[in-house]
Amino acid sequence: MLRVSKLTDYATVVMTCLAMTGVEVTSAQQLADAARLELPTVSKLLKQLAHAGLVTSRRGVNGGYCLARPAAAISVADIVTAMEGPIGMTECSAHAGACDHESHCGIRVNWQRISQAVRNALQDVSLADMVAAPPRRPAGIPLRVASH
Repeated sequence: MLRVSKLTDYATVVMTCLAMTGVEVTSAQQLADAARLELPTVSKLLKQLAHAGLVTSRRGVNGGYCLARPAAAISVADIVTAMEGPIGMTECSAHAGACDHESHCGIRVNWQRISQAVRNALQDVSLADMVAAPPRRPAGIPLRVASH
């Protein structure tokens, strides 16, 4: 199963909470409460997100955190990359020279194509999209409601 780490999932939740506050500066404790996460976890996430330039911090009595740029300008790919590094399905699709078999590998180019498709899909969803209403179902996919 392919999945992001728990910390990346939590980082997305924290970023969504920040996006919902607008331009307000929000304390780590307020974010922890809103996300229903432990304060040490949120503090760790915020440090990584700040290092990646996705949030800014302000010190002092009225200090806290806010998004470094508008929610529409931050993609899910930005968050995943901040938490996990380059997006790649295999090591060689994220880092050239990581595998001894690269020079004669017949499938590397396809893993790179797949990795690019995943990157594009994550890039196409902004933090503003995460805050907005749930995505619409694609046309042609029926919705079945169980009847009792």
